[in-house]
Amino acid sequence: MTNPTAAMIVIGDEILSGRTRDSNMHYLAGELTKVGIDLREVRVVSDDAPAIVAAVRALSGTYTHVFTSGGIGPTHDDITADCIAQAFDRHIDVRDDARALLAAHYARTGSELNAARLRMARIPDGASLIENPVSTAPGFTVENVHVMAGVPSVFQAMVASILPTLTGGKPLLSQTLRIQRGEGDIAGPLADLAQRYPDLSMGSYPFQQNGVYGANIVIRGQDGAQVDAAMAELSALFPA
Repeated sequence: MTNPTAAMIVIGDEILSGRTRDSNMHYLAGELTKVGIDLREVRVVSDDAPAIVAAVRALSGTYTHVFTSGGIGPTHDDITADCIAQAFDRHIDVRDDARALLAAHYARTGSELNAARLRMARIPDGASLIENPVSTAPGFTVENVHVMAGVPSVFQAMVASILPTLTGGKPLLSQTLRIQRGEGDIAGPLADLAQRYPDLSMGSYPFQQNGVYGANIVIRGQDGAQVDAAMAELSALFPA
């Protein structure tokens, strides 16, 4: 049985302009690996409605799950919720349960639930809410698309809320061997090893340190015994 698959859509002009460094993809990839959901594709999309809608439609039809980050805040350029609704041809409006969460939160903090903040209670019809224990404003799930905030602490909290509800597969295991040889010396034996273990993934990541060339060889797979065996062979080929 193969693992469920996933894609991620990172939304925001600030990512594409280089003003903000995205950390959510790195976090999500690690968390999905732990539960056996294979992240296969990541797209970074500007705050452009047609681009967001097109990405959601394309990826939701290709992968088991799609995760989005960004664009569900209170400002005019937070358009993700509307785009998700459009992608699935659903009506969107302020929903009573989301409004109640925000009303209670802002009452506790002594702030006004104004029109801008109320935008965060706009949820597409039929969506289920994703809990946000950090700042209360919820994310939501429509079909196989999980819509979450872009602020890293909130995104991470939402991931923790949604992952236990998803069915995973076999976690991906990995081992790394650091070899003080150039990739040109490693490539041939590594290719032969990869052919003998077709169910494993083998990657070479070169480095240069103090004038010495080398590579970190990473072997990944779901079968721990195979990963161990392949790493043992690799270590014998390139002893320290």
